[in-house]
Amino acid sequence: MKLDSHLTQLFINNQASYGTLISDQIPIAGEDDIDRAIEAAQAAFSPKSEWRVMSDFDRQKALLKFADLIEANREQLASLTRVTLGAPYNPFGKSEVDTAIGCFRYYAGWVGKFAGQSFPANDGFYKVVRHEPLGVVAGIIPWNGPLASIGLKAAPALATGNVFILKPSEKTPFAAAALGNLAIEAGFPPGVFQVLTGDGSTGAILASHMKVSKVSFTGSVATGKNVQILAAKSNLKRVTLELGGKSPAVVFDDANLENAVQWCVNALTTNSGQICFAASRRLLLQRERKMGDPEKATSEIGPVVDQAQYDRILEIINTAKREKQGTLVQGAGQKHSKGFYIEPAIFLDTDVDASITRDEIFGPVVVINRFKTEEEVVALSNDSRYGLMAGVFTQDISRALRLSEFLDSGVVGVNCVSVIHFSCPFGGTKESGIGRELGVYALHAYTEPKTVLINMNS
Repeated sequence: MKLDSHLTQLFINNQASYGTLISDQIPIAGEDDIDRAIEAAQAAFSPKSEWRVMSDFDRQKALLKFADLIEANREQLASLTRVTLGAPYNPFGKSEVDTAIGCFRYYAGWVGKFAGQSFPANDGFYKVVRHEPLGVVAGIIPWNGPLASIGLKAAPALATGNVFILKPSEKTPFAAAALGNLAIEAGFPPGVFQVLTGDGSTGAILASHMKVSKVSFTGSVATGKNVQILAAKSNLKRVTLELGGKSPAVVFDDANLENAVQWCVNALTTNSGQICFAASRRLLLQRERKMGDPEKATSEIGPVVDQAQYDRILEIINTAKREKQGTLVQGAGQKHSKGFYIEPAIFLDTDVDASITRDEIFGPVVVINRFKTEEEVVALSNDSRYGLMAGVFTQDISRALRLSEFLDSGVVGVNCVSVIHFSCPFGGTKESGIGRELGVYALHAYTEPKTVLINMNS
């Protein structure tokens, strides 16, 4: 695919700008680039700037137009992700673009409606609490869902009046870079929405910058911990972390197996298992999904993102086989001689302490273990460093609600798993992260409450 020139440039202050290249095309934003972007962002957030004095109606209109432009360019944007990620348009590419569009439309609806509080002056003080934007905020997004992640982070940040700097992954940067021109067309003033491509060094500068008020990061646990350290050591900036997962799907003997199979197979095969809330610990019956060229409409599973991820997943599979961590019932590893295709692998009755049982794999690998009692399955499910998502499949609603309370997870699906909704908080417990995205909770994450006390006796 031939890339337009603006896709291989930084996007600062509504202008494309060349930088130091990570390859022959993609620039790495360094300290000077980031300082220029933050200077533009601060100007855009100044008290009398166009963005700060913009009416709620006009801000909402800009967000809605941005969503419309993403929708109008959905096939091109999906192809820009597909050329690096390798995920077919159906189902993942379409779903990812839909998530971005939906987020901007959902949060456009919140503009002007995120009310504060007031308290009566019966003690002589009339009290007002306002939700005020933080200022310059940054979103550092992962390679596995670049468009969806932009929606989750940028939409609530902009809806609450912040200015936003996006740092996409160096593995899948093109769709993010393409949004610069769309931001101009949508009517965002210069400095309001900016894109800085780069690697981990770019993200580290943003996380440690004294003039960034918040960083929202999605990625690995190790990098998330480093982001938190850098944020604390700099200006104690606000942090949202959406990190890893090893999500259990609990299937009881009274479950609708057709429904359970559908949800569990989708959770394993979507984006070749490269999603943080993939249900990779469960009991299921396997259903075939067609693997092939992601450019073909008939393909449902594509390759993993790159050679490094491919080698890592195969090493995990081979180690589990060599160490007899469980019984391999399906999947032998490499699927095609060309491309980073990995056949979905299923391991049965794995050891509870085995790495394949406990560690996030981020690939099409699932472990299946059996249980006898509710107490046993709750203990097995919670015996994890992660707590992002869980699923319970049963026709007994009392049992489902009971387990939804006891499972240590930020999201629990009943007869579903590995799914999110715009209106409900998404995030995890333990090492799955800090804070929540989506719903009204994201609005709180991008604002600071300010109390105004009015002395009525003066």
